[in-house]
Amino acid sequence: MFGGLAVPANSPHLRKSGSRAVVSDLDEHEVENGAEEGFLYSGEVNDSKGGVAPISASGIMPSPIFLIEMDFQVFLFLVWAFICCKIGWDSVMRMSADKRDLFLYEAFLYFNPLLLAALMVWLWGINLWFFAQAGVNYARIFDLDQNYLTHREIWKCATWMTIIVPTSMTAYIYLYSHGEVSYAASQPVLLYAGVVLLLIFPFDIFYFSTRYYFLRTCWHIVFPLQAISFSDFFLADIFTSMAKVFSDLERSVCRMVHRQVATIAWLEADSVCGSHSVAIPLVLVLPYLFRLNQCLRQYKDTGEKICLLNALKYSTAVPVIFLSALKYHVFPDKWTNFYRPLWLLSSVVNSSYSFYWDVNRDWDLSGLTRIFKFSKPHTLSHLLHGRRWVYFWVIGSNLVLRCTWTYKLSAHLRHNYLTVFTIAALEIFRRFQWVFFRVENELSKMNAKSHVQVTDMSNEEEKLLHSNHNV
Repeated sequence: MFGGLAVPANSPHLRKSGSRAVVSDLDEHEVENGAEEGFLYSGEVNDSKGGVAPISASGIMPSPIFLIEMDFQVFLFLVWAFICCKIGWDSVMRMSADKRDLFLYEAFLYFNPLLLAALMVWLWGINLWFFAQAGVNYARIFDLDQNYLTHREIWKCATWMTIIVPTSMTAYIYLYSHGEVSYAASQPVLLYAGVVLLLIFPFDIFYFSTRYYFLRTCWHIVFPLQAISFSDFFLADIFTSMAKVFSDLERSVCRMVHRQVATIAWLEADSVCGSHSVAIPLVLVLPYLFRLNQCLRQYKDTGEKICLLNALKYSTAVPVIFLSALKYHVFPDKWTNFYRPLWLLSSVVNSSYSFYWDVNRDWDLSGLTRIFKFSKPHTLSHLLHGRRWVYFWVIGSNLVLRCTWTYKLSAHLRHNYLTVFTIAALEIFRRFQWVFFRVENELSKMNAKSHVQVTDMSNEEEKLLHSNHNV
């Protein structure tokens, strides 16, 4: 997810191919010119006056051969997309009208999680691309080594995900519509098995170090037995936006285990994998419980009460999820008169609390004053966040999408699968926007901390020189 977490220089898990050194540690010259320059890429160099000179445009323009290759790849991608759409549409039209919607909902259940995961990878690549263009040393923020995936490599992974998942879905629809039910049922099973094997493949191919440390970070999220790093809670926050993805994954795997793929038995209310299953709210709430445990661990390590307030924010998601699930397990009158008002109240509390935390804590906009006052904007603010309309857009869209969180996580509202997919995709887009400002805030904290350290070092040197002079 992060392009690889920090590893020692002599680690056997370092990626051997496609690596490039992007960042360097602070040297004496950087310390003398201020700590803030230490968080920029080597792509910007100091000029004779001590300023920052950007790289010339000729150094970053792609070559004509590269552009031709890209055009050819885009052409092949469009041809592939047309073929998949044509085969899929013809296959769906072969089905009877009474089974068509049920079948499409089932196909959506299997392939929707991986499509949303691919969307998240695409957007993460855009995040990294923007950080690279802005000169933001995100490698230092995430404590990355010099060997990690660039935005191009992230997009390459996203491209393969975008190709493989719809291809498998097209094969599933085609085989089912032509009566090959057993072969159709094998498609999602093979796809999920391939994803798992790819993640845990123990050999040094396909970005082994990145896969290894991604799984290691996931382990830290599930079992916070050590101090919580920025990468740990950053990925855990992203997982909270993918709670619906995990819920659909659970239902899909449940159907595969119970051999209900390419059937409609799962639609029954008493089915172990049906829409009334108690496993649905349990899986939905897990990412929030993991993040809550991280906050408690941070409070144990630092003693800062702000960690408890953050834990309280994640705890407000629990009543929203479980009160919604009660609709399938209580009488309709009791739901309407008692549980639904509680569910609405808990939804308002969670959405409001989460929105406040995003703006005032994760982004540190300090009562929105930074929208109107930029006393010393750093690189990222100068390129993007210094424009006021960006702040207004992000704050407004974040408020709206925080409110749609209720629809995404409330089981009794999930009826139209296209609407659910759209809202889940919008939640991932909201998280994509959140990343820019969260990283900016962390960069500001690191700059301030480094400035304090450099100032303390200078004061200590002055005291030492003064004492030597007195002696």
